[in-house]
Amino acid sequence: MADGQISAVALSAGPQTEAERLDWLRLIRSRRVGAVTFHRLIAEHGTAAAALAALPGIARASGVEGYSICPVEVARHEMLQAKAARARMLCHGTQEYPAALMDLPDAPPVLWAIGDVALLNRPMVAMVGARNSSSLGVRMARRLAEGVAQAGFVIVSGLARGIDAEAHQAALTFGTVAVLAGGVDVIYPAENAGLAAEIAAQGCLVSEQPMGLEPQARHFPLRNRIVSGLSRAVIVVEAAARSGSLITARTALDQGRDVMAVPGHPFDARAAGCNMLLRDGATLVRGAQDVLEVVGAGVAAKASTHAEPRLPPLPGPVPQTRPLKDMTVLHSMILSRLGPSPLAEDQLVRDLALTSAQLAPELLMLELDGRILRQPGGLLSRPD
Repeated sequence: MADGQISAVALSAGPQTEAERLDWLRLIRSRRVGAVTFHRLIAEHGTAAAALAALPGIARASGVEGYSICPVEVARHEMLQAKAARARMLCHGTQEYPAALMDLPDAPPVLWAIGDVALLNRPMVAMVGARNSSSLGVRMARRLAEGVAQAGFVIVSGLARGIDAEAHQAALTFGTVAVLAGGVDVIYPAENAGLAAEIAAQGCLVSEQPMGLEPQARHFPLRNRIVSGLSRAVIVVEAAARSGSLITARTALDQGRDVMAVPGHPFDARAAGCNMLLRDGATLVRGAQDVLEVVGAGVAAKASTHAEPRLPPLPGPVPQTRPLKDMTVLHSMILSRLGPSPLAEDQLVRDLALTSAQLAPELLMLELDGRILRQPGGLLSRPD
């Protein structure tokens, strides 16, 4: 494109043949290629095959020597693993790929799915919360999930113990989607293996990670952005002041989704995160009706009976238009100013002469890639 912009059409062109799907998988599995970089490469080079050919040169220009792309045998092996697990490959831009994710600049290029993939294009509401949930939190999660699911919404969560598991279980007969942090064939935690089998039979399991991958800490924020991205709203039932549920809520806000929270007693640490969200403007939830008033009860009912299963993409951030080389240079500038000692984000904004809006998506990318760490008080640092 003459103006260097990444258009929605360019972002939506999914692979059509088995060879093209293999190239897509090789590209996203290549070292230093995340979701945003993947979409930029496709936009700049047209096809995954052309992007693969260009990658070593791009790496050299960025100071990375000896770069090699993902071998074809590795991608083929992953496809064989997926076939054995009865997982389907959903590629960005194809008919089965979730429409709600399409406009996100960091939308997963590839999702592996086990179960009823039609659920991925019905309207969804996410429910997340504490792993060490209270008995009241469990009861609230069950009641909310069942009520919202009965209204026609698919309940999406992360299959964690506690609130996640209760929400999945309560919505199982109506429709639920579990987003996994590791491979779609790796159930974590193991205690939820039985629930995962039920979801595979009646709902849908999805993951962007390679088949067989054991989840690590850095994979959970990536998982959380899919949970929120699929959803029209994220409900936090119980959450501590520093928890993964608040990461999901923050990501939801960045994506233009509604954030809702169930209030709790000020003395209960498990409610501290929810109360903080409410203080900062989240919608208070007392029951399913509060949720339906925000997301629209009629939307789900209409979508579940409509002949065409795909829904219009939800409003979200517009994909950035800066060429990949410019993004690489900016990331290098950010990393060069950070070290083990924390630096205030405001100071970084001033040092780089950028606005907070310009810097925020780049910091998020680097954080999800594990290259920077966020600390309390708006401080940033690099891992030791």
